[in-house]
Order: sequence, then structure tokens, then C-alpha cells
Amino acid sequence: MPVESGSSAAARQAKQKRKSHSLSIRRTNSTEQDRSGLQRDMIEGQDSKLPLSLRSNLLDLFSQIEREFENLYIENLELRREIDTLNDRLAAEGQTFEGADLAKGALKTKASHSTSQLSQKLKTTYKASTSKIVSSFKATTSRAVCQLIREYVGHRDGIWDISVTRSQPVVLGTASADHTAMLWSIETGKCLLKYMGHQGSVNSIKFHPTEQVALTASGDQTAHIWRYLVQLPTPQPVADISQQTPCEDDVDFSDKDEADGEVEGPNDCPSVRVPTTTLRSHQGVVIAADWLVGGKQVVTASWDRAANLYDVETSELVHSLTGHDQELTHCCTHPTQRLVVTSSRDTTFRLWDFRDPSIHSVNVFQGHTDTVTSAVFTVGDNVVSGSDDRTVKVWDLKNMRSPIATIRTDSAVNRISVSVNQKIIALPHDNRQVRLFDMSGVRLARLPRSNRQGHRRMVCCSAWCEDNTSCNLFTCGFDRQAIGWNINIPALLQEK
Repeated sequence: MPVESGSSAAARQAKQKRKSHSLSIRRTNSTEQDRSGLQRDMIEGQDSKLPLSLRSNLLDLFSQIEREFENLYIENLELRREIDTLNDRLAAEGQTFEGADLAKGALKTKASHSTSQLSQKLKTTYKASTSKIVSSFKATTSRAVCQLIREYVGHRDGIWDISVTRSQPVVLGTASADHTAMLWSIETGKCLLKYMGHQGSVNSIKFHPTEQVALTASGDQTAHIWRYLVQLPTPQPVADISQQTPCEDDVDFSDKDEADGEVEGPNDCPSVRVPTTTLRSHQGVVIAADWLVGGKQVVTASWDRAANLYDVETSELVHSLTGHDQELTHCCTHPTQRLVVTSSRDTTFRLWDFRDPSIHSVNVFQGHTDTVTSAVFTVGDNVVSGSDDRTVKVWDLKNMRSPIATIRTDSAVNRISVSVNQKIIALPHDNRQVRLFDMSGVRLARLPRSNRQGHRRMVCCSAWCEDNTSCNLFTCGFDRQAIGWNINIPALLQEK
């Protein structure tokens, strides 16, 4: 028999010593008295350098952990019985859903399993069971109120802004980074006209309140006013809306950027290349523009930190509105009063009052912690602002100290719009989602986003058109498309 070397003998003795010092915890259904006796036996039968009181406390803690897992195991058994009862009820009513057997057999654990195995089993089972219960309730109670009706495809780059005419004929307008603006038939999705007068990205488009005139702002440091004459095509049959898609929890089957390939623009679309009026005076990108009430003046917002007021007939600069510390991001005019709001990267937005020609007072609204991407008027004395800080705030013009409602989201908010009649706020997000809230901050819905449906990149802007029976909400994004949605507002408010 070979003689064991000194080093191997020492290693073997160290291993045996470590083994003799290890604690052995066994699952047991014994009473507290038996457990305490077992602890004493284990303490007395093992050689350890730990103090007796410390070892006793450790064993007591391990026993408490074991009891907690036993309680979780019992609760899981009860949950499984409730799930089986719910499955039987749904089967009796003739309703089924995928994954109905996920919970069955998932809890076949034995009392001899270790605590770590039991913990992992509980995590897996709770996830499956909870998801299953939520899915079953939504399958029976969800009501579809939002539906994608039509896609408007033809731009060769992202779409920054979207707007609907306020006079007849009612058409849709889009402003794109491909240096063009397009007018679309809402009913057919056909491009009616393309404006090609800008030398830079077209960042904004707004329509005259009464005439067939458009106002666009561009990265070429100008704003253009141009006339359009369009003829609406014969309406096509409305798409079947019987197969509606729920607003909530649509499964996102694919994140592929399918719009990355080249998109063929409309071949037979007429174009306009020369504006009737060019507004020049900014020293930076003109990011937005809008008509003042009456349509005789326009206001522009620029990255040169100023907003300019122009006379449309003479194209002369009337006032330069300064005060923001950083680049402007948006401007909006009141629909019935000579009021303007400008938003900025300096985390504020400002209210400008032109109701008295001699007074141009400004109120500063502070409350956001990041860039204010847009601020828009609602009917009455309210303004709604959206920000990169992932919040939307509702303000009373009579009290600028604090918002009357705050909406917190999970993504930066871009150019928002508010329904005039129903006062519903449409929030376009950086994360490709579009959500609807009421003025008090209650979430109403999320627009469908599933495989090959909805936006596939950042949603830049939203616009309401409540007079249209088929599409009453429009959104656009950097996936190069605009989308027309049908929002069943009565059902939406009923679900509220």
C-alpha cells in the first residue's frame, strides 16, 4: 500500500475538518419544540469556533426562513386551486385562451426539495399564474375603442409634423425631414400635392383658418407661405372595421425597422416649388410656425432663441419675442384670442399677449425639469405642456405657479394635441407609443401597436380632426409614415 505524502494527508485532514464544521438543515414538519430540541442536538454535536449563542441564533433564523417558504408553498396551492376553478368556469362559458395549462403541473414540488429549488419554482409559477389570470379577465372585459384606419406613406425621411386643414376641402398635411411637405386625401390615403420649395428639413406645417394657404417652417432658416389647389379623389369603400384591435396590451411581435428601405414616393403627385411669401429674419433653424387668429399674422419659433411675429401681407417683421435662454422647440396660437405660447429647451414655456397692441406682456411657466417639447392651448384658460422629462402638465392661465394636473409617463413626450370637444390629450412618445389621457390626468387608452401595425420608430406629433367620421386622430413619426386612427370616443369615455 503506497505511503501517503505529508501534503496530501494535510489536505485530507483540512477537508474533513471543514466538513465537520458545516451545518446541515433538514426540512421537517415537526413542532417548534422538536425543532428547538433538534437545534440543541446539532449545536452540541458539532465542533465550531462560533459562540454557542450565535450558532443558536443562526439556526433559529434558518428555521424562520424555512417556515416562510412553507407558507408560500401553501399559498401557491390555494392559488392553483383558484386558477383551476376559473378555468372550469371559462370552459363552461365556451371561452378559452392560450396557455390555459401553464399552471398545471408547475407546482409539483416535493417536501424534500431544498429552499433554493422551492424559491425558483415559486417565482416561475407566480409569474405564469398571475399573467394567466390577468389575460383571462381582459379577454372577457376589454372593449375595442381604437383602430388603425389608414396609413399615409410616401415621404423618404422622418415626418416631424402633421396638421389638418380648418377649411374645405379637408386634407391632411405632413412636414418631413426629406425637405418636402405633402397634402393627402384623408379618405383614400392618396398624395394630392407635394411642396418642394424648402432647402432644408420641413419642421412644421399649419393651415390658414379660412383659405387654401399653408405655412411651413424649415431648417433653411425660413418660413414659407404657399397656396395650394387640390381636388379630392373619389372616396373608396371604407375598410372593414369589424375586426377591432384593443387599445391595451397589444403584443409587440416585431421590432424590425421595416421602413429602413427606400420608399417609393407618389409618382403622379403634382408639386409646388415657389412660395407666395418667404419670411426671413431668423439666424437659426425655424422649428415651428403658426397663424394668429384671423390669419393676417404668423408667428415663428427658431433655434436662435427668438419667436418672430410677421405681417402676412407685407412679410415684414412686426415683433421679435425674446427671453428664452435656449433654443425654442415649438409655438402655438390661441384659436380665438391673440395669445401665443412658445416652448424651449430651457425647461420653460412663455405666454405672449397681443390682445392690446401696445402691451406684449409675457408670463413664464416653470415646472418641467427638461426640454419642453410643446405647449398647446385648449378651449378656455388652460394650456397643456409636454416635456422630455416624461411628464405632461395642465396649467391654468390665471395661475402660473403650479399645474392643476400632472401626467407621468415612461418616455419623453413630443408634440401633443388636445381634442377641442372632448378635451382628450394625445401623447406621442419617443418609445413609439401613443397614449390618450383626459384633462384631469386619467389614462384612457393606448393606441394599438402590434406586428406590422402602428409606428415602428419615434412618434413625433399628433393632431385631432373630430369632424371626420372615419379618422379623427392622426399621428406621424420617424418611420416615414403618418397614420389615421378611429377613436370611439363615447366608448372610450364610458370605459373611463
